[in-house]
Amino acid sequence: MTQTAAPRLIAAVAPHSMVLEVPAADPQTARGHYAAKLAVETDPSDVHHDLMSGVPGLVVADVRPPEAYAEGHVAGAVHLHYRGLDEESTAHLSRDAVYVVYCWDPGCNAGAKGAQRLAELGFRVKEMIGGFEYWKRNGYPIEIGR
Repeated sequence: MTQTAAPRLIAAVAPHSMVLEVPAADPQTARGHYAAKLAVETDPSDVHHDLMSGVPGLVVADVRPPEAYAEGHVAGAVHLHYRGLDEESTAHLSRDAVYVVYCWDPGCNAGAKGAQRLAELGFRVKEMIGGFEYWKRNGYPIEIGR
C-alpha cells in the first residue's frame, strides 16, 4: 500500500514589510527632503572630485583635535578644531568660501558640531559624511603633520 502525501494548505498572507510599514513620501516631499539634506552634506568622492578639479571657493576643514589632525588629515585641509570656533578664531576666514568639515568617521559628531558652529558664525558649510575614515578607504591623498 502506497502512502500519498496530504495536500498542504498555504495561507495567502503577505509578509509584513518593514520598509513599507510607513508609506513612502510623495515625490514632492522626498525631493524637498533630499535637496535639504544635500545642501548640508557631501561625500568624500564629491570633495575629492572638486579638489582635483580646482573648484574655487572650497575649503576642507578638519574639525578634530590637533593631535588627530597631526596624525593624518585630508591633503590640503585646514585645521579648525570645533571646540575653538568663535569670532576671534575665524576672523581670518573668507566669508565667500564654502567650508566642508569632517571628523573621524560616521560615528563621530564633531563634524556636525563644527558645521553648526561655523553656520552660527555666518559661514556656508557642509559636512563630509563618512569623515576621514571614508576618505582614506577611498584611497584619496592624506597628509601627516601640522
